[in-house]
Amino acid sequence: MVKKDKANEYNLLLDRAKSLIPEELSVTERLEIPKVKGHLQGNKTIISNFFQIAKVLDREIEHVLKFLLKELATKADVKNTSVLFNNKLSSVKINEKIQKYADLFVICKECGKPETKLVKENNLTFLRCQACGAKYTIQYRI
Repeated sequence: MVKKDKANEYNLLLDRAKSLIPEELSVTERLEIPKVKGHLQGNKTIISNFFQIAKVLDREIEHVLKFLLKELATKADVKNTSVLFNNKLSSVKINEKIQKYADLFVICKECGKPETKLVKENNLTFLRCQACGAKYTIQYRI
């Protein structure tokens, strides 16, 4: 009977401790995409942390850039560690497109985890999840 009382007391204390943790500390994302950092220069938009964003997404810079160019209907040049877009673009719009890229090409639709790889087989591109083993075709063409 003593063991049951101690186990019950432990569970009550554990529940109380969990309830005291602030929600912003207890909810964490596995994939936290950095917000774009950059500035406008005339009619051009310069993104200075593009390489960091591609690294967090674990995708090739060229692939992410090609997607953004299509989605934003613009051209760009890679200069050192920055990307120079030929239009004035808002950071909100660029961040939305990067999130769309992550939803399409990074996050597993089965388990929601970002541990995925893009695999090309014949003329199809597949997303293979390293966490749950799911594999499905990417419908979006870049």
